[in-house]
Amino acid sequence: MTTVNSSREAVRTTALVIGAGFGGIAMAIELRRAGIHDFVILERADDLGGVWRENTYPGAGCDVPSPLYSFSFERNLAWPRRYAAQPDIHSYLGRTARKYGVTGHIRFSTEVASAEFDETGARWHVHTANGEEYSAQVLIPATGQLSRPAFPTIPGIETFRGRSFHSAEWDHDCELDGKRVAVIGTGASAIQFVPEIQRKVGRLTVFQRSAQYILPKRDHAYRSWHHRLFRTVPLLQTLDRVSFWLYAEFAQQCLSKWQWMVPVFKRQAEKHLREQVRDPELRRKLTPDYEIGCKRVLFSNDYYPALTRSDVDLVTEDIAEITPDGVRTADGTEHPADVIVYGTGFAALELLAPIKIHGLDHRPLSEAWSEGARAHLGITVPGFPNMFLMYGPNTNLGGGSVVYMLESQARYIRDAVRRLAARPGRYLDVRPEAERRWDTEVQRRLGRSVWTRCSSWYRNEHGRVVSNWPGRTAEYRRRTRRLDPADFRAGAPGAAGI
Repeated sequence: MTTVNSSREAVRTTALVIGAGFGGIAMAIELRRAGIHDFVILERADDLGGVWRENTYPGAGCDVPSPLYSFSFERNLAWPRRYAAQPDIHSYLGRTARKYGVTGHIRFSTEVASAEFDETGARWHVHTANGEEYSAQVLIPATGQLSRPAFPTIPGIETFRGRSFHSAEWDHDCELDGKRVAVIGTGASAIQFVPEIQRKVGRLTVFQRSAQYILPKRDHAYRSWHHRLFRTVPLLQTLDRVSFWLYAEFAQQCLSKWQWMVPVFKRQAEKHLREQVRDPELRRKLTPDYEIGCKRVLFSNDYYPALTRSDVDLVTEDIAEITPDGVRTADGTEHPADVIVYGTGFAALELLAPIKIHGLDHRPLSEAWSEGARAHLGITVPGFPNMFLMYGPNTNLGGGSVVYMLESQARYIRDAVRRLAARPGRYLDVRPEAERRWDTEVQRRLGRSVWTRCSSWYRNEHGRVVSNWPGRTAEYRRRTRRLDPADFRAGAPGAAGI
C-alpha cells in the first residue's frame, strides 16, 4: 500500500490520480476492481464530486437522463427525477465512492502545483501547493474540461460596487430578493438558474452574446410506483438507459457526419421557441444565427417563459464596460444592477492548467500543446511517459453521456497501470507517429462536423476542435478496449517491450 515517511519524504505510490470527480472516481473503482490498491487521489477541495460539488447554483442539474448519466456497473433505481438535480448526482457519486472503497484513497484539500517526470527512475514527482511531494510510477490527471470557471475580459469588472460572482461559485449568502440582478452569459448554466432566480429578484437583466438552440426537456418526477417497478423489473430502467444511449449515438452521428439530418433537430428547436415565445421581437433576439449543434444544444422547459416576464429584460447589445453601478452596453445605455452573476462557462481549452507539468527533457506540457491540446485516444501525449489522461482532448461529446467515455478510458488506463506495476523501472511513452495518426484522423473527421461552423468553447484560437470526439461512443469504446503495445516505446536500459 501507499507509504508515507514521517520526515516528509516523498509519498511513494504506484498510481496518482488528480481529481475526485466522475473521472477520478471511475478510475479509482476500475483500479480496485482490478486488484490494484496502491494508489492515491489528490483532491484540491474538501469533498469529492468535481463539477457536481462545485456547481450549486439554483436549478443546477444534468441534461442527460439519470439512468445513462451514471456508472453502468452501479445503477441507481431510486433517482427522484429522470433528469437528476445536482444534489442527487453529488450524493450518488459519494455513495458509489464509499461503496467501492475509494474514499480511503483520497487526500482532500490537496492541490497539485506541479509534476515532473524523472527518466532515470521512471517516476513522476508531484508537488502540492502545501509543500508535500509524491512519487508515482503512473500519473493520471482527471481534472476534466469544465473545472475552472472563466470570467469575461470586460473593462471595469473590478470597479463594480455591488456583489458579483460566477455561477460555478454561487454566493449563497447573497440575498437576491427584490434586487436588480444582471446575468452575463446565456449558456447551459444560465438557462437553469435564470428561471429560478427570476421568481424572486426585483428586476432581471440578461445579457446575451449569442442566442442558443434550446430543445424541450422531457423530464418528469419518478413516483414511488416507478421505484417499485424498477426494483421489481430492473430491465425497465436498463431499457430506458439503452433507448437514450441509442438516441444520443444517433444525435452524435448527425452532428459529426450525417449533416443532412441536422435540420430535423433545428425544426424541433424552432417549434419550441415559437410555442413558448409569442412576442416577435423577443423571438427574433432568441433565434440563433449559426448552424444547430455548432455550439452546445441546450434543454429547458422554463427558460423561454422566464424571459417573457415583464420584470425581465433581454439585452443583445455588446457590453462595453462594467461600471460601479451596473453594466454599460455599446449603445451607451447603463443598466443598473445590485448583483452581477457571471454565467460565462469554463476554461475548457486550458486542460490541466494551472498545474505545471514537465515530461522528458523537462519539456513543459504547455509547449507541447502550444497550438491546442492533443493526445492519442485523448489519453496519452508523446514525451510524457506513464501519464494517462481522463476526459482528455477530443473526448467530450456533442450529445450523450461522458460517463460512458470515462468508463472506456478507465479500462484502458487500468491495463497500462497493470503492465507498468508488473515491471518497475520501465515506462511507456506513446510513439509520436501513433499520436499523429490519431490526431490527423480525428481532425479530418471533425472537419466534416458541425463543430467547425462557428466559434465556440469546442474550438481554440487556431481553429482546432480541441474538445469533441467525432464519432459514436461505441466506436470509442471499441478503440480503447485494450492498450496496444505497438503504439508505445518502452523506456529503460535494454527494454524491448512491455
